[in-house]
Amino acid sequence: MHLGNFSVSLNVKDIQASKQFYETLGFSVFGGDASQNWLIMKNGDATLGLFQGMFDKNILTFNPGWNSNAEKLDTFTDIRDLQKQLKAQGITLDLEADEQSTGPASFMLKDPDGNPILVDQHL
Repeated sequence: MHLGNFSVSLNVKDIQASKQFYETLGFSVFGGDASQNWLIMKNGDATLGLFQGMFDKNILTFNPGWNSNAEKLDTFTDIRDLQKQLKAQGITLDLEADEQSTGPASFMLKDPDGNPILVDQHL
């Protein structure tokens, strides 16, 4: 099962302080809008999302259909197919994608330790 590009979405208290900290570690802004309290930062293939006031916890994030530069892949497994595979294996989802839809969608689940996992397809 290939879930797509991986990143960590961090729940931050101060987006500017976090931006400055991660820039010190070699990350640079790749996307987002600090005035809306979210930024995407990259260091090579490592990607971090900084989100102020949007989430309760840090989230592991996968993006089907994208490479590490948010570019569309020629082939990928649609999120609805990934969801069906997980459900068939007995995985409980906290939020489900509409399996009758097409295009952008997402689903959420938690690992055994309660860490949230977002699978978010933008295509």
